[in-house]
Amino acid sequence: MQDTHFYEPASGHRLPHDPLKAIVAPRPIGWISTLSTEGVVNLAPYSFFNMVCDRPPMVMFCSEGWKDSVRNVSDTGEFVANLTVRPLAEAMNITSAVVDPDVDEMVLAGLAAAPSRLVKPPRVAAAPSALECRSISIERLRDIDGREGSHWMVIGQVVGVHIDPTFLTNGRFDTAAAHTIARCGYRGDYTEVLSLFEMVRPR
Repeated sequence: MQDTHFYEPASGHRLPHDPLKAIVAPRPIGWISTLSTEGVVNLAPYSFFNMVCDRPPMVMFCSEGWKDSVRNVSDTGEFVANLTVRPLAEAMNITSAVVDPDVDEMVLAGLAAAPSRLVKPPRVAAAPSALECRSISIERLRDIDGREGSHWMVIGQVVGVHIDPTFLTNGRFDTAAAHTIARCGYRGDYTEVLSLFEMVRPR
């Protein structure tokens, strides 16, 4: 058997670029909209994002640092996870810019906002789907030695789901038709869902 390139992250990967985020990929992008206590909309993408539970449905996103999204969720208890798709990729990228807290990223990216039904933060009107969420917990991550890191994980329960009926095929949400995108490992690397294959789990 051929030897693997093995390394301990604490000691360094000995490669030109860190491979870990390329290995754990593709990662869905949580395009998180929140509302400050002053009523300013914040919209930012997070590639540390996923669904973590389905009964009840819960999603999480993780932020490096106490950024506006985390602060707003902490203050209001609400956020919306908007689906990121190829036609909106450039707008999503614009919203990743570091700007002052009083800047509305939806306006910055030229995006129309649509009202949510059960939470106050608006959703991206053009997104094929959006998940209205209420916060369950906000945790500062720690390492195996108990040391606090710089990342904050937000878990929210999905209380409302918006779906553009254009992307419903025979009662199923068509991920490929929506052209959902995901983050890959290195700077600027993304992928796009263009096709699916079916494999049924054995009973």
